[in-house]
Order: sequence, then structure tokens, then C-alpha cells
Amino acid sequence: MSEIVNRVAKSPIKSLNLEEIYPREERVGFDLKDFLFQELILKEQDFRKSLKELNWEQYKNKWVAIFCSADAIVPTWAYMLVASYLQPVAKGFAIGDFEDLELNIVNILVDSLDLEEFQDRPVVIKGCSSIEIPLYAYGKLVSKLQPISKTLMFGEPCSTVPIYKKPKS
Repeated sequence: MSEIVNRVAKSPIKSLNLEEIYPREERVGFDLKDFLFQELILKEQDFRKSLKELNWEQYKNKWVAIFCSADAIVPTWAYMLVASYLQPVAKGFAIGDFEDLELNIVNILVDSLDLEEFQDRPVVIKGCSSIEIPLYAYGKLVSKLQPISKTLMFGEPCSTVPIYKKPKS
């Protein structure tokens, strides 16, 4: 009787599982509406005072979406000022809604990947996940990995869908 060999484990295939590396920290919103006079007008002096007095530690190690849910004209600098307070305490932030925040998280995550381990290798981007990962993440991975990988596949190492194969030169 011959020994059972795990060919997947011995192959040069490099697997990338977004679920293992996707940030799980809490996502919260920072609504500028709460800092507007009658939810309509931003009074600079009052706004600055309120931000200065706010307990920013409540945002420690959280991902924050900075937005205004009121139908008000809010100057760009107001969003930037909030971001400057969040910078030292939050895990990260995005000026925009929660979808914008997730896109920012994906960009940070994918841009921080060590791509050297995928160089000239077959790469499988794992597909099944128990957490919701934005479709945008998969497109971002294709743009980063296709130029450097030998092949790009989606699924599980034992059952993949081919996405890209580097042409023979």
C-alpha cells in the first residue's frame, strides 16, 4: 500500500486568506451633525471648543467613519479637524460613510502586504469566509498580485478557478 501524499501541501502554491488578516476592530461613526447649531450651521468657535473637550479615548483602536447625516453645508476643514483629533487614537478613519471606511481599510490592508512571498509563484486567493469582505478587496488583490505572480486563482488550493496565467515569454 502506498503512502498518501498531500500534493497541495508540497506544491509551490501560495495561499492568501483575507479572513485571516482582515481587521476585526470595531467600526464606529463620528457624525458632525451632533456638533452643528440646530443641526444646520457649523459655528467654528463652538465646534473647536466641543472637539477640544471631547473624550477622544472612546475611539481608541477603532475604525471611524467621519460623516454628517444632517442636510447641512459643512466645510471640508471641519472633517479634517476631526481627523486630526482621531489620528493619534483611532486604528484608522475615513471621511465618508461606512462603505468608504471599509474601502480605506482594504487599501491599507492590501498596500501593507509583503508581496515578495507571492513573486513568481502560483497564488490562490481563498474565497470562503465567515466574515463579510468587500468585493473591492478582491479587485485590489488582482491589481497587486497579477503583475508579480505566476498564476492567480480563486477558491481553495484543491479546487480553484483560474483568474490569470502569466504568458510564457
